Amino acid sequence: MTEEAIKISGKKKSIFLDKVKQLLPEGGNLNACLTCGACSSGCPASGLEGMDPRKFLRMAALGMDEELLKNEWAWWCSMCMRCIYVCPMKIDIPQLVFNVRRNWPRENKPKGIVASCDMALKNETCSAMGATVEDFQFVVEDVLEEYREAQPEFADMEAPIDKEGAEFVLNQNSREPVTEPDEMVPLWKILHTVGANWTYSSKGWAAENYCLFMAETETWEQIVRLKAKAVDDLGAKVWLNTE
Repeated sequence: MTEEAIKISGKKKSIFLDKVKQLLPEGGNLNACLTCGACSSGCPASGLEGMDPRKFLRMAALGMDEELLKNEWAWWCSMCMRCIYVCPMKIDIPQLVFNVRRNWPRENKPKGIVASCDMALKNETCSAMGATVEDFQFVVEDVLEEYREAQPEFADMEAPIDKEGAEFVLNQNSREPVTEPDEMVPLWKILHTVGANWTYSSKGWAAENYCLFMAETETWEQIVRLKAKAVDDLGAKVWLNTE
């Protein structure tokens, strides 16, 4: 099966490219591409949907905004930034991908990401899985009691919630208390072993932010502000986000 060739009907101005150039220092170096392919060689999403970072950048440079908005590769990209690390010109392709995502109509964005963002906005925990304050408190207390009894060396281990004046406020991916509660414990043990003064906040404890993934800056900011306020309200010095 042969891939259909990209048809170019004259060079157009790219809205995406120009926007990123405005946002980033030195325009994200987007005009400095040598087409060497280093970005594609290290990209875990290279080849998916018939696309790779080099091709994506070249299409934007040629003003093919409409074609980019029809190609789902922007959602396969994890924005892991490997392409920047290996690029000799340090071109910021992830920022370009983010800007393309932002310009997709909301109804066309991946339904799972949209639903997770909307769920996080519905409750003060910011949990994309809909876990409430009460759910989280119950799971933490139950798991803590279990490990204290099963492992005497951790009989005095703590997993505090809303402890004022703690140095660290820890966020937790809400998948863990909801479906894999034992996965919370290794980090508790580390914090206990080093004698860290830490706490969870009952509000904004969920570490994930799917509104960020779908490039919806207004709702992304709303969630971050709620989490940051929870940290400030507890008087903590450091915010530890496991994501």
